[in-house]
Amino acid sequence: MNGMTEQNKIPVGILLLTHGRLGEALVECARHVLGGNIPDHVAILSAGQDEPVDEVAAKARQLLATLDQGGGVLVLTDLLGATPARVAARLIVPGKVEALSGVSLPMVLRAINYRNRLLPALVQKALLAGTECTVAMTAADAG
Repeated sequence: MNGMTEQNKIPVGILLLTHGRLGEALVECARHVLGGNIPDHVAILSAGQDEPVDEVAAKARQLLATLDQGGGVLVLTDLLGATPARVAARLIVPGKVEALSGVSLPMVLRAINYRNRLLPALVQKALLAGTECTVAMTAADAG
């Protein structure tokens, strides 16, 4: 088995760092899709519109300390260039804390479902979910 897909004994922590209540909504939707089950070590941090970046970063670092059980943390954020993403970029420690912008429900589901992979493999799985699940639909998609 190659190192990128190797199972990890310690799951990767997941932090949703978003505007407003987006993170909460995504986790609630994931809970619904997954039959009510959201694993431990998934956290949400909302960045207030006027909240200083340093304050958000301090809160995020506290969450990282509890989320990282040894497998690292994947930070999922919404809008590249905005406060949550700027904070996420400050948190990156290659191989230990990674971040993706453009969070979507497919990305959250993929991150949760593959959290037992090594962090680099989880990053790729979640990133692919963001691209593979963004498609132009047709009437045939109605089932």
